[in-house]
Amino acid sequence: MSSTDTTLQRLRELPRNELAEEIETLVLKRFKSVLLMDESEDLPLDISYFDLGLTSLRLTEIRQNLEQLLDLSINANVLFNEPTVAYLVDYLADALATSPSR
Repeated sequence: MSSTDTTLQRLRELPRNELAEEIETLVLKRFKSVLLMDESEDLPLDISYFDLGLTSLRLTEIRQNLEQLLDLSINANVLFNEPTVAYLVDYLADALATSPSR
């Protein structure tokens, strides 16, 4: 079992609120990296990430990374119609909580 499989299994076993917290940590880490932010800097969860300087190309990179990490398909509409970290975290937590285990 790979470390990704182990991480996914652990995430799927968490209660929904803890799952959302773990996913928020993963998402924030990727967004901060792409936006060249320091780990200690705050990234607002409810402001459009486009307003924070993210480009659609960088967002595509984040999407691909998260899809691979979480073994989920992320609909592009989710990323562009409600472009906030809070919305993305909520979407991913719901998707992971309802996805079948492998």
